Amino acid sequence: MNSQRWIKLPVPRPQSRLRLFCLPYAGGGASIFRNWPEFVSKEIEICPVQLPGREERVVEQSFTNLMRLVKTLSIVLAPKLDKPFALYGHSMGTLLAFELARELRRQNRPGPVHIFVSGRCAPHVIDPDPPIHSLPDEEFVEGVRRYNGTSEEVLQNKQLMEMFLPLLRADFEVCETYVYRDEPPLDCPVSAYAGRHEIARDLLQDWADLTTGNFESMIFPGDHFFLNTERARFVRTISDRLKSSYLDNALSPEAEHHRASGG
Repeated sequence: MNSQRWIKLPVPRPQSRLRLFCLPYAGGGASIFRNWPEFVSKEIEICPVQLPGREERVVEQSFTNLMRLVKTLSIVLAPKLDKPFALYGHSMGTLLAFELARELRRQNRPGPVHIFVSGRCAPHVIDPDPPIHSLPDEEFVEGVRRYNGTSEEVLQNKQLMEMFLPLLRADFEVCETYVYRDEPPLDCPVSAYAGRHEIARDLLQDWADLTTGNFESMIFPGDHFFLNTERARFVRTISDRLKSSYLDNALSPEAEHHRASGG
């Protein structure tokens, strides 16, 4: 599998000291993150992950099982894990980021220096919303509409929705059929974010159960898609966190070797 098909660099930064892999929400593609390099330190290379079934990969079959997708990601991202990296995911992407970190640990490979998640409660918390991926089209579209991330113009365009629905259904199936399995907590810092109108701060706090590292949570103005409406402030928050916690206090060679070896 060609990793170049999976990673779309909006601004290549070969001299960067750290990579941030960005994993999208349901129905989203790598273009979500195309402007992110404007708001991060030049020491950080933004690496959007392009999943099958969207944008230029629209003709490819979408994944419907999260763990199969995670195992594939652990393979295709391997060439880019040759320097320190962090993971960011929104909504569906939070599950991918979390399980990718655990999969790398199972393989005794280097893990992320930080995980950033947004727009979803922690994986071990039961989702109160009923599954919608197998509903008839009209009911499924109504369920998607509640997230307020797809314009009415698109939702009411029959031709566009005929193309878009299979991808959305597949992504919702990825999330709704995921089963959390208990494992020891991760040891890297975790930062959890949400829009003010979608998730209460106390639900974000549940992410703290999944790491022995530092944890923080923060609420931004907006709804489920605050990462777009509050893009500049949000991305700078991530950049500042990486700069203060890692780039300004880079690990010693001995500590870095310990991390890279999975110790």
